[in-house]
Amino acid sequence: MASFLCLPAISTPPSSLARASFRGRPITHFQNRLCRIGVKCSYAEAGVVDDLKSAPIDVVADVKSERVVVLGGSGFVGSAICKAAVTKGIEVVSLSRSGRPTYPGSWVDQVTWISGDVFYANWDEVLVGATAVVSTLGGFGSEEQMQRINGEANVVAVGSAKDFGIPKFILISVHDYNLPSFLLSSGYFTGKRKAESEVLSKYPNSGVVLRPGFIYGKRKVDGFEIPLDLIGEPLERILGATESFTKPLSSLPASDLLLAPPVSVDDVALAVINGITDDDFFGIFTIEQIKEAAAKVKA
Repeated sequence: MASFLCLPAISTPPSSLARASFRGRPITHFQNRLCRIGVKCSYAEAGVVDDLKSAPIDVVADVKSERVVVLGGSGFVGSAICKAAVTKGIEVVSLSRSGRPTYPGSWVDQVTWISGDVFYANWDEVLVGATAVVSTLGGFGSEEQMQRINGEANVVAVGSAKDFGIPKFILISVHDYNLPSFLLSSGYFTGKRKAESEVLSKYPNSGVVLRPGFIYGKRKVDGFEIPLDLIGEPLERILGATESFTKPLSSLPASDLLLAPPVSVDDVALAVINGITDDDFFGIFTIEQIKEAAAKVKA
């Protein structure tokens, strides 16, 4: 705790302000800035005479170092990212069409859930104070639908984040499985690659693209829990143990449909956390690199 008298102007604010006591004096520009960035403020009316006997006025800082916006935060991957971020003390805002999910756990109450569509979002409300945006947007459907949700929706989000001045954008994309080019021309993959290009173009020195393969965990669909980890976890272990034998086959077309190791949804979430907190973490990341990034956060 530090107590000091307000001067008419503060040219260099203290680097760490947990709680400060101010004597009555007209509100300074610095005090106004504190209030706008989320500092709880109370101060005397302007015009109070500077008097050592006057009661101190409290300015209590309540600022978190990171604030992340998760697009699709109520989904399978998005909710894992929200939970991991809350656990690491990161402030979280989720934007999704379904809004607040019904997941158990106290972490749900610590997320700001906004119901909306990226094409019609009020970005001034969604992005205020954000230090990073994470997009988990994607899905299957007709060619037009996949181009729209995998590509166009993400392009809109990247552009909005860039225009708002958000310093980092993280995209959950997809591994290409060594598929032949005619299969990669489907709306699902072309949409994802279009989104990747937008991220890397708008954020050349801070954009993150994660390319996981099969993501496993406990996934909820229409109220039912699908234990994908019962398949993914043992398969990950088997492929890891046999990697030295199967690696020569990885150059074969479509070989990764069988040989690409699954990755847990928790590891994807932790890799995202690494991307949020590490300024040197940017570019395109493969399945193995995702796991390595997650391991750094676990350590």
